[in-house]
Amino acid sequence: EGRGPVTVDDAAVFIARFTGGGLGVFEATRFATGRKNAIRIEINGSAGSLAFDFEDMNVLELFDATEPAETAGFRRILVTEPGHPYVGAWWPPGHGLGYEHGFTHQVVDLVRAIAEGTQPEPSFADGLQVQRVLAAVETSSDTRTWQAIERTAS
Repeated sequence: EGRGPVTVDDAAVFIARFTGGGLGVFEATRFATGRKNAIRIEINGSAGSLAFDFEDMNVLELFDATEPAETAGFRRILVTEPGHPYVGAWWPPGHGLGYEHGFTHQVVDLVRAIAEGTQPEPSFADGLQVQRVLAAVETSSDTRTWQAIERTAS
């Protein structure tokens, strides 16, 4: 029978300019050799860096640029203490949360927001804004130009 046409992107990369002047690089790929589910978020700034990787979901990596150079380096923070968000409702310190717990937290947050009459986070407006960004990325790719995105309140 053979294979049908490929209708999805295997990889996508885009650069974003933020209102405050910062740059962001976003990458999504299905063929990063050795990666299983590396949904990684890394934020770098002049005062430090913070990184999260879904393949090691109970750890945050923190770099504090104010530390002396001779002792500076990334610290691994095991986020399984009762004071850390979400963990206190589950297990004793040091016991990690898994993939399924994230879905439980989403439902709890939504139900709590409904019960309290507050806006859930992220909101539907936030989701719409993400779709606007993705549409702008596609337009930018087609036109080879920067695209402005109107910011909406969430």
